[in-house]
Amino acid sequence: MSPPPPPPTPGPEDAPSSALPPPHRKASATIGWKILNGMHKGALRLTGGRWPATLRGMPAVELETIGRRTGQARTSMLTSPLHDEQRVVLVASRGGADHHPAWYINLTANPDVKVTMYGKTRRMRARTASAEEKATLWPQIVAVYKSYDGYQQRSSRDIPVVICEPTLGSPT
Repeated sequence: MSPPPPPPTPGPEDAPSSALPPPHRKASATIGWKILNGMHKGALRLTGGRWPATLRGMPAVELETIGRRTGQARTSMLTSPLHDEQRVVLVASRGGADHHPAWYINLTANPDVKVTMYGKTRRMRARTASAEEKATLWPQIVAVYKSYDGYQQRSSRDIPVVICEPTLGSPT
């Protein structure tokens, strides 16, 4: 006779209602991110990319992706903890949320992106860093902005590190 199967692992649907966030919390957080994103984009456009040139000590980045469902251009305001002429590194943290930001999901579907930093736009190809690359980059990223480490600790997902590199033939 075989032993009985183990009990099922409880999922979020099994948590007591007091342990789950209120339903409006996700919606209000999403609206807050959209408002902040719009304010940053507007300020960059009005000042020709001069302000805010940096956020939290990192350069402001306007990332343009193609929507995976709509095929429309989508822009997001981010920061880059590491960058040089050959790459721009982004962190898909969304403040430690348990789900990936839309911009990350979009670039996994279509890796051709536009990156604007300091008023200069470049066509680039984005890719998720391998586990080995992330292990090398993560200490450098956290040295620039310590909160990324806290985001990773409180998130149930492995926060992706994205490397954007110039496409062949594109101006850098």
